[in-house]
Amino acid sequence: MLVDGTWSKSWDPVQKSDAKGRFVRQVSSFRNWITPDGSAGPTGEAGYKAEAGRYRLYVAFICPWASRTLIARKLKGLEDYISVTVVNPTMTDQGWQFGGYDAADEDPLFGATYIHELYTRADPHVSGRATVPVLWDTKTNTIVNNESADIVRMFDTAFEHLVPSDLRLYPDDLAAEIDALNPVIYDQLNNGVYKAGFATSQEAYDEAVAGVFEMLDDLETRLTGDYLFGDRITETDIRTFVTLIRFDAAYHGVFKCNLKQIKDYPRLTAYMERIYRLPGVAETVNMDHITRGYYSIKALNPNRIRPTGPAHIEALIASV
Repeated sequence: MLVDGTWSKSWDPVQKSDAKGRFVRQVSSFRNWITPDGSAGPTGEAGYKAEAGRYRLYVAFICPWASRTLIARKLKGLEDYISVTVVNPTMTDQGWQFGGYDAADEDPLFGATYIHELYTRADPHVSGRATVPVLWDTKTNTIVNNESADIVRMFDTAFEHLVPSDLRLYPDDLAAEIDALNPVIYDQLNNGVYKAGFATSQEAYDEAVAGVFEMLDDLETRLTGDYLFGDRITETDIRTFVTLIRFDAAYHGVFKCNLKQIKDYPRLTAYMERIYRLPGVAETVNMDHITRGYYSIKALNPNRIRPTGPAHIEALIASV
């Protein structure tokens, strides 16, 4: 936790709880946008123009929010435009750390040890949690944005004049429907599993778990085509996929979301596998990092023992 630019306490998975023990997530603090001409986006200030090699994306494979941005980068063909640095999956007392694990990178820009050092470079007086993803501008040496939803949308359009694409993750004709469904999936499923895992009362846990499986049941019924809005993949599918691919391996166990597994939902299973097999998506999923990270949370798993399997997820990973 950063307080006025100084790391003040050991990392704690429970960011904040309300009076009933419900998990409360921190709001992202850096909200500028990359745009084709460097003009201001929906939030923040101007000055961040889409250019090849200017920006670096800091991510954790364990983190579903960061994985949203990795998938968008892949599907939009931005690998040569946005470089990536992956942090260690095991959370330390000072939060996300660089290097020290297979497929985890050292910080190539400043030789930082922890992500929070980038936050204080961007703002010497910053307060709050140092989260991923972080979208960094190497020209001005600051954080552009640390909100995954913003980053996915800017990747969808900001570089279109440089890397034309037939894919639109937030198409105009579906915008209203996407904006209606996203917050429901977020509250009940994406963040719902965290609300269950980090609940500090039975009441809060019961409420969260009920919401998780209500949402999964609704999505199973909704899925009559390849994707949530028919035959086109959108940002809503990315948001849903990152939770589904982690569910049976992590959330079912360490977050106690154990009424069912995703494998118990035929349509959701086929949907998850369909997205996983899209070109480039498998490269954004590192199940070793995912299970290592979640089962290293001392507050939930003091001995940090990882379960084996699940076999059906291992088989999916091996098939691509």
